Amino acid sequence: MAYIGRDVDKISNVEVLDNITFDGSSSYTLQKGGSNFTPSSANTILLSIDGVVQAGNFTVSGSTIDFGTAVAGTSTCDFVLHYGVGLITSVSDGTVTTAKLADSSVTAAKITDATITAAKLASGTVQNQSAFKNIIINGDMSIAQRGTSESSYTSDTYSTVDRMKTRVGSLGTWTISQSTDVPSGQGFAKSLKWDCTTADASPSASDFLFLEHKIEGQNLQYLKYGTSSAESTTLSFWVKSNKTGTGQVNLRDYDNDKLLGGTYTISSADTWEKKTITYIGNTSDTLDNDNAVSLALEFWLDSGSTYTGGTAPTAWEARDQTDRNASGTLSLGDSTSNEWYITGVQLEAGTSASDFEFLPHDVNLQRCLRYYYHHAEKTGSQNPQIGMGTYTTSTRIDIIVFYPVTMRTDPSLISTSSEVYYIYGQADYFSNISGSANSTENCALLHSINDGASGTAGQAGVVSINGSGGIIAFNSEL
Repeated sequence: MAYIGRDVDKISNVEVLDNITFDGSSSYTLQKGGSNFTPSSANTILLSIDGVVQAGNFTVSGSTIDFGTAVAGTSTCDFVLHYGVGLITSVSDGTVTTAKLADSSVTAAKITDATITAAKLASGTVQNQSAFKNIIINGDMSIAQRGTSESSYTSDTYSTVDRMKTRVGSLGTWTISQSTDVPSGQGFAKSLKWDCTTADASPSASDFLFLEHKIEGQNLQYLKYGTSSAESTTLSFWVKSNKTGTGQVNLRDYDNDKLLGGTYTISSADTWEKKTITYIGNTSDTLDNDNAVSLALEFWLDSGSTYTGGTAPTAWEARDQTDRNASGTLSLGDSTSNEWYITGVQLEAGTSASDFEFLPHDVNLQRCLRYYYHHAEKTGSQNPQIGMGTYTTSTRIDIIVFYPVTMRTDPSLISTSSEVYYIYGQADYFSNISGSANSTENCALLHSINDGASGTAGQAGVVSINGSGGIIAFNSEL
């Protein structure tokens, strides 16, 4: 008899197989319409024996079903069904949509500890999650107290962008600047730019060129170095250069004089690219819990053979000079056409990189002020004030300057030599200023040197910078 529609032995994706006649054996042949039938797996078979649905107590190989033990000949097979897509099996990725979930079906009790990691969260899932996860200070290059551009750099120094140290060892001449060239659509407003103004295409063996960022040990204790639970860290950053090639970025342990290397590749010239490097934790050596440097990042840009003869270390090793730029091929100092930009530098605990942690400008500035405080500088017609000065003798003026934050340690005074300072209210001038041994990490006691000041002990007045280009700053960098 003909039927309209599907065969009667197929309901949706279910096929009805022949009932099994048991004879006391453990294995039987699956059949449909008298012909052997091979299912896709045991998970696609549903059968009932003596009114009991069987589940998980049989295996299938080809068309043979095996119950593991003998099935009595007196038993009755009620039905055998084959499901084309299986019964309850593993769900493929991407197959469960929101519409398939019943209301309140996923509860907090059903989510196990450590199941949801940062990598599982889409960008923006957790709002206002900033918790100073970025170990790097001023990684977005937004703070530049010393100025936005300085030229003719040929040696080690902190310049322009705060916390980023220019390391030049007789390898070219450089202009270091804070640039507005940034990766589009990423939220950055500034980058750090290195521009080669005098090339050195054949550096001597000991010449070097790299960017360094140093980190206090007391800010790193949660990495648990020196224990079996030592945390890995992941570095992410945006980079751009007219040159393509491989750059080496080391994590240097100053406390234990050890080194761990990583590399990135600039694939396209003059194009912003995001790079990520993961560093394993150091389970052998602890980091000092103090305000001195413990770890540092080294972004190598060029060097002589002293630093290239070895291999970039993939495990923590005693610092070997030949390994520090062993994989670097950028040779940034070989032409005055060369430029290198970087921004969005983030180092965080874990093995994956999260979105960059943007901090409010004032918070970022406060963190930078711990290491360097640019108190006053005469750049125009106005005379910037230093502070209230008091004549302690007829030729000495003492001035107290309070820092906006507690500095890392008692800082050194940076002042322009042979500058002219003016005392309002006393109509007096003097030419040199010095720091006192009584200064601390919270305030500075400055005083004039016997070079022009003349007044009456006990009198006071506001001291300002009168000479063009004069600077008063305090340095407590690592």
